[in-house]
Amino acid sequence: MAIIVDKEQKKKDIAIGTKELILNDGINNITISQIAKAANIGKGTVYEYFKNKDEIVFELVEILMQEHNKRKEAKLALHVTTREKVKSFFSFFYTDEDEELREIYKQFTAIALSSSNDDMVSFQTECYILYEKWMESIIQEGIANNELKPEAKELIMGIFAFAQGAFIMSVTTSAIANLEQKINNQIDILFDLMEK
Repeated sequence: MAIIVDKEQKKKDIAIGTKELILNDGINNITISQIAKAANIGKGTVYEYFKNKDEIVFELVEILMQEHNKRKEAKLALHVTTREKVKSFFSFFYTDEDEELREIYKQFTAIALSSSNDDMVSFQTECYILYEKWMESIIQEGIANNELKPEAKELIMGIFAFAQGAFIMSVTTSAIANLEQKINNQIDILFDLMEK
């Protein structure tokens, strides 16, 4: 009797099996043979599931983002004020618990910027829409609770752009010494302007 393999689960297992290798050495510095060994499979099996190493990073970032979103939702529920929720929302860029995801996300971003494909663009677009709607619901709740001025909803994209830009600058330059402080200070300034 033939063994039935759940291909989607196998693909996830391979990606998860290579996580430490990718984190330690970076996707550009490892071989398919090393990936196969880390995932405890044959080299040919890697190619049954992935065209190249970039696709493994893409799969891994998708898995880790789903886990992150579940943690984020639980974390946001613990906060009372809109200001606290927004700070928690953007804590991804500096918390220890998200360090592995940030490292994989940096490698994914480098791949997406240099050799993006339709699936990557679609994934990034879905993530952006999800996070924008999530942030919009947080801000709308703050407006409904009479914490924020109605105009606050117009700042959502600006908050996103700032936080992501600050993260990229903190990674690629030495211009931002304390990213958590920088992001939270900017959020405090915005909330001082937006709060009723």
